[in-house]
Amino acid sequence: MTLPTWLVPLGGGVHLIDTAFQRDHFDAAYLVVDQGRAAFVDTGTGHALPRLLGALEALGLARDAVDWVIPTHVHLDHAGGVGPLMQHLPRARVLVHPRGARHLIDPSALYQGALAVYGQAEMDRSYGQLVGVPAERVDSSHDGQQVALGGRQLALIDTPGHARHHHAIWDPVTRGWFTGDTFGLSYREFDVDGRAWILPTSTPVQFEPEALVASIQRLRARQPDCVYLTHYGRLGQVQALADSLLEQLAQMVALAEAVSPGPTRHAQLREGLLQLYLDALARHGCPMARAAVAEALAIDIELNAQGMGIWLDRRAASPSN
Repeated sequence: MTLPTWLVPLGGGVHLIDTAFQRDHFDAAYLVVDQGRAAFVDTGTGHALPRLLGALEALGLARDAVDWVIPTHVHLDHAGGVGPLMQHLPRARVLVHPRGARHLIDPSALYQGALAVYGQAEMDRSYGQLVGVPAERVDSSHDGQQVALGGRQLALIDTPGHARHHHAIWDPVTRGWFTGDTFGLSYREFDVDGRAWILPTSTPVQFEPEALVASIQRLRARQPDCVYLTHYGRLGQVQALADSLLEQLAQMVALAEAVSPGPTRHAQLREGLLQLYLDALARHGCPMARAAVAEALAIDIELNAQGMGIWLDRRAASPSN
């Protein structure tokens, strides 16, 4: 059986679907299959629907073979496609963090929040309109929950820090975590001699570094063989990647605390993040020039700087300060 290039079997019944959001090899959804039953973990945006349904067709699975659609959190590059997809899956249920359930049932506030970050033109180009899921088809997860998929038991844990509506999903067959954005971002153009480089994501509006450190520590404590990142792909060498994430988070906090308040703060954060990444990539052995790195990470630098600024403002407004 010849599969389309955007559908990649990873072993153990796990398949990567490149959703084509922004560019190739940037945004992944996963399809887990066990004994003829299936679950989607993350969906990409609504524009990914043809590939999500095409993955079922390519693998010879009927649409009623899907039991679960599990977004790691409700940011639109992970969950924007949930509503449209559910319209085609007659037996599936959505399993979402309890803080995110209402946003999938009525996505109007989610849309407005994303609109404030990205602007109308980008919303129209990349996300389109959002579709709600009937409330009776939405289940809220809880920390330590297990759900059956064929012959395996997926487990879910609460993983705040990137977003308060974030959970991660453990697959016991491949001993891997589906980490959404809690375990950072890793793009294949930065690989050196088969070694991945990773960076934390502080996308607005709920970046909380202390919580994110705790979540990363909790993920690594299970001694996983791999992590499945939405951005992007399956990675091994999890302990080394966790060390790098924690080191960079400490550097991000130090950077945020060192910038000057006022109208230049955002520019300072952007420049500081770029330098942090350039230094880390140099240690990694990546030969890319400064301009190429800045271009490849332009979206992430902008959003990470925004999220760090919101965290600084929230911390300054806290009564404890």
